[in-house]
Amino acid sequence: MQLMGKIFVSSVVLGAFLSASTTMANDDQVFGWVEKATLQPWDIEVKAKLDSGALTSSLDARDIEMFEQDDEEWVRFRLKLEDQASGEVFSDQIERPLYRELSVRGAGGRDERPVVLLEVCMGDTIYEEQFSLRDREEMNYPLLLGRRTISHLGLLDVRETFLQEPGCGENAEVVPHDPEDDQS
Repeated sequence: MQLMGKIFVSSVVLGAFLSASTTMANDDQVFGWVEKATLQPWDIEVKAKLDSGALTSSLDARDIEMFEQDDEEWVRFRLKLEDQASGEVFSDQIERPLYRELSVRGAGGRDERPVVLLEVCMGDTIYEEQFSLRDREEMNYPLLLGRRTISHLGLLDVRETFLQEPGCGENAEVVPHDPEDDQS
């Protein structure tokens, strides 16, 4: 009888745990390992790879140069992205304040990359996130979303792709960058 009581209590606890997990999962949006995203304010739709192995998100940028403006460091770069919705190529020079510099170690050695804050629409929400800038022309995805960004989105299902359509209208919720997230 004592064993039956332990089994019953264990199954009640397990059931409550599974129910809570299911409830949490139902409250969060679920994203696949590849999604469509739109870069704001230009509304350019690009394919984004959600990469839990990367901490910081990365964006394909060309002709990257640092400069000073009003005693602050800024970055000038060219976006050259094919809009997935229209097929048109967006090519424009962008200037943003330098948020920080990122040192990346890889097989080719150490690489210093500028990081800027940009807005990206995922699902129905706009997120202001950190993006390291580098030439990703040879990569399959011009936009890589790292763990800092993924942690704001919801759940990641690595078995699926294109689970969410970007749909950020003028009344979309905007989640501003939180410097507290830089510590993770």
